[in-house]
Amino acid sequence: MNKTVFITGATSGIGKSCAFKFAQNNYNLCITGRREERLKQLKSQLEKDYNVKVTILVFDVRERMTVKNTIDKIKDQTIDVLINNAGLAVGMDQIQDGSIDDWDQMIDTNVKGLLYVTRSISPMMVEQKSGHIINIGSIAGKEVYPKGNVYCASKHAVNALTKAMRVDLLEHGIRVSQIAPGAVKTEFSMVRFKDDLQTADSVYKGFKPLRPEDIADIAFYITTLPPHVNVNDILVMPTAQASATQLIRK
Repeated sequence: MNKTVFITGATSGIGKSCAFKFAQNNYNLCITGRREERLKQLKSQLEKDYNVKVTILVFDVRERMTVKNTIDKIKDQTIDVLINNAGLAVGMDQIQDGSIDDWDQMIDTNVKGLLYVTRSISPMMVEQKSGHIINIGSIAGKEVYPKGNVYCASKHAVNALTKAMRVDLLEHGIRVSQIAPGAVKTEFSMVRFKDDLQTADSVYKGFKPLRPEDIADIAFYITTLPPHVNVNDILVMPTAQASATQLIRK
């Protein structure tokens, strides 16, 4: 039987690339996101191209009861891999000028949303005595940078939660990993700069950023290792990047 991967934030970027990577390797998928039409298009393409089963779940990870009630509908399925990918950065303000609405959106999505999904999926893994949780973190969870304040705090929380999950789930044989990328060219900057295309494009000018496919390749690779091997944490950046703030642009 095919294994099943559950991916949050699958409508674009890293989540979408993970969906393709796992489908190419004969995984069935549960893909989630807020944009139903995109999920439907992705489901149609994956099922047609790779002959796998794709279940779509439409919800915003910030909505606790919707997350619970929606995932409850698939509790008869075995989820072999959970990729907590849904996340975002909004705004680039110094702390004294920050938008509290932006702060709430980042904390509710990056921290609480990850918790809501994990709270629903992890008991299924405990019951089946197997599973692999992969949290998509960030270089922002390892260091802080100017005007990154609350986003960095939220990704530091993901870093800490990944470690805590590993401790709590250790006795159940569930693997827990974090992938913490540097600059990846996705819709990330468009969201952060609130659809300011010119500013968003400037983030990636002058160097070759990571692609979403690069992160998907890593996510799949760590699931292929023998059951006694767990990759706890991977920090991955473009060759042109040395830290959150150090980039070589040509």
